[in-house]
Amino acid sequence: MKYYLKCCKCNHITENLSSWFGQKQFCPNCGGRHVEAVYSTDYSKLKDLLKNKPASFWNYFDFLPIENKENIVSFDEGAIMLEEWDFLNRYAMENYGINCRVYAYRNDLNGGTNTLKDVAASLTASALKENGIRRYSVASTGNTAAADSRYLAKAGVRFTNFVPSTTNKEMIEEIRSYGQEVIISDGDYTQAKREATEFSEKNNIPISIGNIDPLRVESKRTMVFEFIRQLGKMPDVYMQAVGGGTGPIALDKGFREIEKHLAKITTSPSDIKPPRMLLVQQDMCDPMVRAWEKAKKEDFPENFENDYTKIENPPTSVFILSAGNPGMYPLVARIVKKSNGDFIRVKEADLLDLARIVYKEKGIHIGPAAIVCFAGFYQALKESKIKDGETIVLNIGESGKRYSDFVSKL
Repeated sequence: MKYYLKCCKCNHITENLSSWFGQKQFCPNCGGRHVEAVYSTDYSKLKDLLKNKPASFWNYFDFLPIENKENIVSFDEGAIMLEEWDFLNRYAMENYGINCRVYAYRNDLNGGTNTLKDVAASLTASALKENGIRRYSVASTGNTAAADSRYLAKAGVRFTNFVPSTTNKEMIEEIRSYGQEVIISDGDYTQAKREATEFSEKNNIPISIGNIDPLRVESKRTMVFEFIRQLGKMPDVYMQAVGGGTGPIALDKGFREIEKHLAKITTSPSDIKPPRMLLVQQDMCDPMVRAWEKAKKEDFPENFENDYTKIENPPTSVFILSAGNPGMYPLVARIVKKSNGDFIRVKEADLLDLARIVYKEKGIHIGPAAIVCFAGFYQALKESKIKDGETIVLNIGESGKRYSDFVSKL
């Protein structure tokens, strides 16, 4: 085997994903659900992989928890170009005297459903296929459900999605178009997660365990490889709109994984450093920002990460980011603090005007959650959180194709 799973709580070793599913996705020693893959592959091989011009993130097959390439389910996702957005460079210089380089990580160009969820869906479908799993379930605010639905349909896996009542009709219709089941909760995302868990336990069906799911984390952490491949280094700042937080969790895991192998990967290991994370939420659903501001005001007391706000049925129109009960905040907050990063609040009322700027400058429509990240850059400049000479990556997580109401308002 080229990998095993290690429990993040007690270090218990699970041999492979087959055993993990057999354990009902729990550590048999401590009952924890957070595991990380550890690879036996020689990391010097990564140096050669970084010279490729890959069609997808499966370029890094040797560093993903799949044994047989015949089980890969893919729509050419994950080798996302970093596109320099010069108009943001100019804006920073003209308005703040800051010389920086801003890159958009164009997940809206993914080959599956044009979202940052496609890489996770590809690995999930491939792993379920390889391990003979024919049923699966998830609770999602929308993008994960849509991506998984398409990929799992291709893998021949019957899939049940639980979504909150705020999920738009286009998203629900897209999920159903792949022949998959949608159950619309009467409540918010927290309620949908509760219903999905009950369904999974009652019917003995594996479930996506959310932001720490090893399939989601292992796939998304390949963005570390892509940043190094395209930039020759890591960005100084990584920005993303956040509801749960798989992105920062994956980025942290990916960097910790390669850190001890940098001499095998690059001739300038000292140039590759972890980025400062600036995570963004809109003011109509900002529980992580509230918790962070409170902790900062109190000078980050011991166990600060366990003190966070819960917002029931948040009144946000950005339903993709409607996670009012941020169960991953304790983990994400520790990661952000370790990176010397910060959380940023933006005004939801400003999103349409900012979407118009993207369309004017780039001729593209990106989704409202992606605009939250874009808005975060402007707010970061206002709050002096961008430094002269820095390279910034904005994770553009979704296209605007399934948000006709939002796009029509532009």
